[in-house]
Amino acid sequence: MSQTIKILPPTLADKIAAGEVVQRPAAAVKELIENSIDAQANSITVIIKDGGKSFIQVVDDGTGMSPEDASLAFARHATSKISTYEDLENIRTMGFRGEALASIAAVSLVEMRTRQHSDEIGTRVRVEGGAVLETSEVATNPGTSITVRNLFFNTPGRRNFLKGDNTEYKHIYDVIQRVAISHPNLSMRFVSDGEDILQLHPSTSQERLRELFGEKLEQSLFAFREETELAVISGYLGKPEFARKGRTEQYIFLNNRYVLNRSISHAVFQAYENLLEKGSFPMFVVFLTIDPHRVDVNVHPSKMEVKFADESSMYRFILASVRKALSAHDLIPAVGMRESSSNSEVTAVQFAMRTSASGDRARKWEELLQKADHALQPADDKRTAETELSLKHVDSMFTEGNTLTKSPSRIESPTTPGWVPSLWQVHSKYIIVPTQDGLMIVDQHAAHERVLFERAIARFSETNTKSQQLLFPHTIQLTAGDAALLQQLLHFLERLGFSLKLFGKTTVIVDGVPIDVRPGNEGTILQELLDLYKEDDHNLKLEPREKLAKSFSCKAAIKAGDPLKEAEMRSLLDQLFATEIPYSCPHGRPVVIKLSLSELDRRFGRTS
Repeated sequence: MSQTIKILPPTLADKIAAGEVVQRPAAAVKELIENSIDAQANSITVIIKDGGKSFIQVVDDGTGMSPEDASLAFARHATSKISTYEDLENIRTMGFRGEALASIAAVSLVEMRTRQHSDEIGTRVRVEGGAVLETSEVATNPGTSITVRNLFFNTPGRRNFLKGDNTEYKHIYDVIQRVAISHPNLSMRFVSDGEDILQLHPSTSQERLRELFGEKLEQSLFAFREETELAVISGYLGKPEFARKGRTEQYIFLNNRYVLNRSISHAVFQAYENLLEKGSFPMFVVFLTIDPHRVDVNVHPSKMEVKFADESSMYRFILASVRKALSAHDLIPAVGMRESSSNSEVTAVQFAMRTSASGDRARKWEELLQKADHALQPADDKRTAETELSLKHVDSMFTEGNTLTKSPSRIESPTTPGWVPSLWQVHSKYIIVPTQDGLMIVDQHAAHERVLFERAIARFSETNTKSQQLLFPHTIQLTAGDAALLQQLLHFLERLGFSLKLFGKTTVIVDGVPIDVRPGNEGTILQELLDLYKEDDHNLKLEPREKLAKSFSCKAAIKAGDPLKEAEMRSLLDQLFATEIPYSCPHGRPVVIKLSLSELDRRFGRTS
């Protein structure tokens, strides 16, 4: 009988295992930095070239290794972090699996120089494709320096799946940024292609956030802390008025380890319930400290997924703690009336963030919001010209020309010859259109999204780009990650109609914007576009231009709550019915809902 089951050779097994630990250059940087932290380093320097694909170097001033330890460091499952099963249940270090160096060395050319502070001479180890080529003495500074060259040189299939240099650079920057947030006591330096990107000195958590995100964003956060027998939660929460249009600025650290956990994220988001506009997400930096026996970090080789012994209790604890912090900082919305600047009559309802000292009022705020009207009409004896015009529109429903008559069941475009219906806007959100065989309801935001999306896609193939130049250019400060994304998308952004000038590492001047951008939105459209693109990048597998077109159409479109004149509504509907797919927005939501006359008759119980 022939034998079909075989034991894989060590070199092949190592490459397979390396695929779980080192998916891209950023994963290698993460593992090396975590080793430096476990080695009690006070200073870490990361140097990369070509997005980390050709060169990665991580230098620290940690404890270093003896010659004996240096020789064993590249063996699989070689670690100084744990030795018994009890240690595995009490993980207090960043690393513990003993796979990082072996996995990196299996798919690259690695050189390590290391020296303990008490030794006079250091050790040099060279490894190629998992095979140790040289171990020798060398003069080097105390600590450890590891250089990784030509990542995935012996696994071309994996190397072909890597993205462009800017994309890989951004992933590395994200890794370094997370470590910088969770370890403000560390001095960190990041160099990419010879250019200093970050130079961070030991500081407080708040100062570190200011260095990474800028003073404006840091001021939108407030600190909080809650401690129970279950866990300690602390960090910074973003004020609702500074909410972002994506989840990219949300950070969760468990025992100082960056983790991804849907339950924690949902608990924090749920605490903001009814404080945020739909489609907005808060920025937050949350630190959880919990007994290692109550959490399992050995779920995935990347160590970014965790499981709690009591998921439901942890969820309730986080939800209650964040809600308490939000309530304590006077963020409960209250309904207030705004007086007209021209007279003392109440003309509109505004929603203001006010201090709520009464617990009973805090419990009833949602009910008040639900009962508030968007606008209060003037008294009948003091009708304005706008009110009279609205009444004329209502009267026109009953004129002979707009009598609703039955015709073949189809959605009529408002531009159908001979058919000129009156249009109404409901709650500044939906457009009501009488048709010859019923009624049509249009979501104004979704409709404008569809128009702008198809227009943006068309622009990518046009030779002449149309842009509206700004009288006063806007200067925008981006994070290093956003600046890299901007460089990656610059060609597409210019095709859309943006006129951009880059200054330094993270400064961009906006000279012009696409002609579709609404007045007053010029200064924020670019940042919001990048935020939404990053969000879509996590969830959608589309071409960059399609994702960019979707993001732009969403951010540039009129919003729910924007009042429209009848001429604007007619123009929007004309453009909508000129698109290829007028009945759904780029995100798949319906744009138009039709109610036929027969359906209305049925609803009202009419038989004729």
